[in-house]
Amino acid sequence: MNHYCNRAMKKSICLSFHLHQPTRLRQYRFFDIGNDSHYYDDFANRTALKRVIEKCYLPANAILLDLIKACKGKFRIAFTISGSVLEQFERYAPEVIDSFKALCDTGCVELVGTTYNHSLASLASENEFRFQVNRHRDKIKSLFGVTPTTFSNTELIYSDSIGATVYSMGFDTILAEGAKNALGWKSPDYVYNSAVNPELKLLLRNYSLSDDVAGRFSDKSWDAWPLSIQKYTGWVANAEGEVVSLFMDYESFGLRHDKSGGIFDFLSLLPSAFIDAGMEFVTPSQATAGHKGVGPFPVEQPLSWYGAESDVSAWLGNELQQDAFKKLYALAEKLAIVGDDNLWADFGRLQESGNFYYMNTRFFSAGESVDRENPYPTPYEAFINYMNVLSDFSIRVNNSLAEK
Repeated sequence: MNHYCNRAMKKSICLSFHLHQPTRLRQYRFFDIGNDSHYYDDFANRTALKRVIEKCYLPANAILLDLIKACKGKFRIAFTISGSVLEQFERYAPEVIDSFKALCDTGCVELVGTTYNHSLASLASENEFRFQVNRHRDKIKSLFGVTPTTFSNTELIYSDSIGATVYSMGFDTILAEGAKNALGWKSPDYVYNSAVNPELKLLLRNYSLSDDVAGRFSDKSWDAWPLSIQKYTGWVANAEGEVVSLFMDYESFGLRHDKSGGIFDFLSLLPSAFIDAGMEFVTPSQATAGHKGVGPFPVEQPLSWYGAESDVSAWLGNELQQDAFKKLYALAEKLAIVGDDNLWADFGRLQESGNFYYMNTRFFSAGESVDRENPYPTPYEAFINYMNVLSDFSIRVNNSLAEK
């Protein structure tokens, strides 16, 4: 029996960070189709990566490493790092990979599996989904020497059928959203079982406690601002369940919430405050090994961690998004016949979820502000640019197929 079950049960805290940086497309005009097949804004990608590395990744990694050492093994965390951003690290900033290796070497960090290209493949093609998950697993193994056993899908997208596929690939734990519309009266703060494969354990994100830090920390209009470590520790300690899963974008630390606002100070105080309050930190695999599932979590339609609906409409909610999505994945069979590595690489990058998120019309119809990382003035321009790129890509695929 796992040693966590052999003693009086403490409240377990599973703190997970998510990292992804998109491969931004350049302004690709109609007249480029058939004439220029370089699709990416290399300058923007390098500049954005440098900014997030300096403001978030390196300083936050240094803080976490110091905290792990100071807590002597009691502070444990997890990371989900997309293959897309790992490629960018290798190309532009190998020192970031070294800093993650130092964290992993402590034995207090779990690396979580995901789709290689931060894609929506789980909603389109089981074969492509499996390919990307295996590719990511191989990448993590080659860089860090570990094989993930916990899985976190792009945007925490989960359904019973996705869970069945993930379980068949050898994962025994999956991170998902503790969505109210799926949980009903139940609390997210327990380990659940897949409704299809009971051996697959589900760790559900406590969206409120996660977003208190990741989303609201700097919001001066929030009635709980400023968020002190004492206040937050009390909220987490009073959560009703056994396991509180806090899942956050890593960029929240230093980028979304600037250092000047105290976010790094908050992070530095968090481990000792939680431990002193009688809570313990566990990795996702430790959480599901140490706590029995309290019952099934049935999910027929895909859930995500985005918006009040917790569905996939942020990426596939309008006709523009659906049209681009269907035309992209319609090329998969031809690509399999062609088998060209360069085409497969572009196919992966064109699958990144951000490409479809930028086409989301709800920001404009509802008068909401556009995501600050969105490079397009309107969703229609995002669609046109993407479809121009996709037209050229289709030509290349068809030409390669004709040469077979």
